[in-house]
Amino acid sequence: MPTPPPIHTPESAASAVHPRQLGIDDFGAYALVIDARSPHEYAEDHIPGAVNLPVVDDAEFAEVGIRYKTDQHAAYLIGVAHALRNIAAQIPALIARHGPRDRMLVYCFRGGKRSRLWADNLRTIGFPVDVLEGGWKRYRRWVREGLATLAPALRYRVLCGPTGCGKTRLLHELQRQGEQVLDLEAIASHRGSLLGALPGAPQPTQKRFDSALLDAMRRLDPARTVWLEAESKKIGALQLPEALFEAMRRSPVVHLEAPMAQRVALWREDYPHLAADPVAMVDLLQPQKPLVGKDTLDHWRALARAGDVDALFESVMVRHYDPAYRRSTQAQHGAAPSAVGHRLPSLAGEGLRAAAAALIAADRAASR
Repeated sequence: MPTPPPIHTPESAASAVHPRQLGIDDFGAYALVIDARSPHEYAEDHIPGAVNLPVVDDAEFAEVGIRYKTDQHAAYLIGVAHALRNIAAQIPALIARHGPRDRMLVYCFRGGKRSRLWADNLRTIGFPVDVLEGGWKRYRRWVREGLATLAPALRYRVLCGPTGCGKTRLLHELQRQGEQVLDLEAIASHRGSLLGALPGAPQPTQKRFDSALLDAMRRLDPARTVWLEAESKKIGALQLPEALFEAMRRSPVVHLEAPMAQRVALWREDYPHLAADPVAMVDLLQPQKPLVGKDTLDHWRALARAGDVDALFESVMVRHYDPAYRRSTQAQHGAAPSAVGHRLPSLAGEGLRAAAAALIAADRAASR
């Protein structure tokens, strides 16, 4: 298991704790993890659970950066003045929420001036404070290394099946029955494919996705099966780590099937925005014209304009998604060991619960 990045201990203002000196849950062991960087840096990526208490805000950060190019001394004067005002404004609320024994972790971009400004003031007040050695930059390198190391160390079962066959629902049911799952689409805030964007839920940045993914994977037990859905190399705009993608390709797969009527009903329930605006849905499929042909796209557009949503959903699955699934499965899992195919007569209720229980029993039998 990867361990977190290095940390400076409070006993010495210059000391720092190295990632390998920390245990698996060390970030979560702190009463407060402070990200001292500017809000735009925090938004791009941060340690899971960290709170953004910026030493300088975005405008002040830009101001100091511009002045630094011509007058470093003046830039430091401006920066420290902003920092002391901002820290002073944030300390009362922080003290109200935390007691003198609450240990805190502070980091900035490289673990330098911004971290020290927060750490020195908190230590003066009496809080035990650690500083992340190398800051976010070191943490980011640790995330990349952790994903490359941890991904192949886990034992996966991959749920495969055409669009609408209930993979996500089955994954959630497996979780409800106590199994370990890795819900990549939830972490990516996207269901995959051209139609996978979630209304009102933009995808995280690539770096934020990587952090959240490693955080989720570190919580998994390598001795137990991890269930997940088959994915291509990208989920929306986000790239899966190469090590994870390759591990999925080599893992046993469970091929799922479901009646077309059930698949159409699932799309209506899980993609209500597509059912509400089928014309916009067909517009999203325009890039598939070279694959499906002009006649097929015109047929979809006619169904959308007529409001025949069920017929449109079925046609899109049969003419586009099902062939794409067959190609992708052969390319990604053609040589992988495969579990027996599973047909789901129902994508809800007792049928889904029974299917999950059967998969769990089969997995445990295979693992003996």
